[in-house]
Amino acid sequence: MTSTQGTGLSRRKIVCALLATVATPALISGALAQEAVEPQLAPPQPQPFSYDWLKTRMQERAAIPHEPPAALESFLEDLDYDGYRKIRFHVDQARWADAPLSFQVHPFHPGWLYREPVIIHEVVDGQATEMTFSTNDFEYLNDLAAKVPEHAVLPGIAGLKINHPLNRADVFDELITFVGASYFRALGRDNSYGLSARGLALNTWLDGPEEFPRFSEFWLERPVPGAQQLTLYAALDGTSVTGAYRFTITPGANTVVEVDANLTFRTAIPQLGLAPLTSMFFFAEHSEKAFNDYRPQVHDSDALKIIRQDGDVLFRPLNNPPRVASSYFADPGLQSFGLVQRDRRYTDYQDAGARYHDRPSVLVEPLGGWGPGAVRLVEIPAALEIEDNIVLFWVPDQAPQAGETRSYRYRMHWGALPPKPEATLAWVSGTRAGLGGPAGVPIESENLRKFVIDFEGGLLGASPEEAEVIPVVTASAGEVVETTLFKVSEAESTAPNGLWRLVIDIDGGAEPLIELSAHVAGFGRKLTETWLFQWVRTVEASVENKP
Repeated sequence: MTSTQGTGLSRRKIVCALLATVATPALISGALAQEAVEPQLAPPQPQPFSYDWLKTRMQERAAIPHEPPAALESFLEDLDYDGYRKIRFHVDQARWADAPLSFQVHPFHPGWLYREPVIIHEVVDGQATEMTFSTNDFEYLNDLAAKVPEHAVLPGIAGLKINHPLNRADVFDELITFVGASYFRALGRDNSYGLSARGLALNTWLDGPEEFPRFSEFWLERPVPGAQQLTLYAALDGTSVTGAYRFTITPGANTVVEVDANLTFRTAIPQLGLAPLTSMFFFAEHSEKAFNDYRPQVHDSDALKIIRQDGDVLFRPLNNPPRVASSYFADPGLQSFGLVQRDRRYTDYQDAGARYHDRPSVLVEPLGGWGPGAVRLVEIPAALEIEDNIVLFWVPDQAPQAGETRSYRYRMHWGALPPKPEATLAWVSGTRAGLGGPAGVPIESENLRKFVIDFEGGLLGASPEEAEVIPVVTASAGEVVETTLFKVSEAESTAPNGLWRLVIDIDGGAEPLIELSAHVAGFGRKLTETWLFQWVRTVEASVENKP
């Protein structure tokens, strides 16, 4: 693992805008500002469709320069956020709602932040027919209603949402949403929306600007009655790349999204990010906070998790750093990587509105061999919890060149994804941090910090307190002053699988950044996940002791 500090163009406004899907607002095309009449367009005609056709089409498109879609001409061009919230989709107009199917399609209205129309097609028996939507499909509230023509056909939509009986057999819950550039997010059973995924990340937090290609068209295979799996396809288009995507979605306690991506590059890409995830980490028990908050934690994800090919697990708690931090985790082969929300109790967050304890974890499982590369984690300073400040993706060692075509497959697991009680390795159940040294005495040094790591379950959890186990602790800089490892008694611990606590005191000296690693070993083997932490110093370190 290596770490770098960097600067780059601010992407916060871009990301916050793309993820603002709390409503389905509109910005109606000027072509719709006509006399209210019933739509007179001829019905769309079916056209042959296959994934091979889509791949060929996008490869051919890559040979010509990218042309951004024309902006919507709108008589509502001054529509603000409040106006955006005055539009509702009529749920009884959901596509496929009139058939005994397990999936329904809901559109997002174009406008406000979403000025580039997206086209959706339905695929039946290899024939694709465009789905059309009109103002009849939406309700326009209050003063907005008088500005919108009746029966007007929309020039496209902003994105789509797929509903499915995920939590109850009689209710179609939100399952997966595609809206804004190439962003999408899914839910497992009993989850609420949290982190998001993207089709692709290009040049994230490098010296130049980040590029956000978008899904411009979708093709949905109409499922047969009783089918519990949905397949959809997407065309990705951007200045530097085109792509053909296939998504196979299987809902459940852990919803599985299998992705097949065929990419053709118009230009060379300094850095390609595959299977990118975007999340929010504001603070947790290990954070150095410069503000007051009644809640003990606020985050959509609390850690990076990597499972190596041999089953070894790396667990890296996230940070809200004082400056942009970037870390690379190189591995010749890995089973999966992702962002997890490990604390799952309401009391861990004390937030009944945001319900951070319900946010999904996501693990990405590479399929078919991706070649040499590294997982990259980017952590960006955030002043508010609405700011998505965590980005994670896989970077191939060889950057793509102009004219090159590459294919990648991976499987995404969305859900609570809790540790398995039968696991051999004990898992990191908590990370806390604070001033170092003995409690209740004057601070010995501002540079001394204490890290407390709890390991639960596995063979270690089942071992008695007198077991011959040892902590293995390393630091890239500074001095590890003291380590203490002990088993927490059953009377004091609520962990049902046995809990061990490792306490580390480290003097950081004048180092601006220190990489820490810790695990517990014994009986000739590793007994825990490997805890990793990047200690980014918030102020210039002082090497003088306090009086």
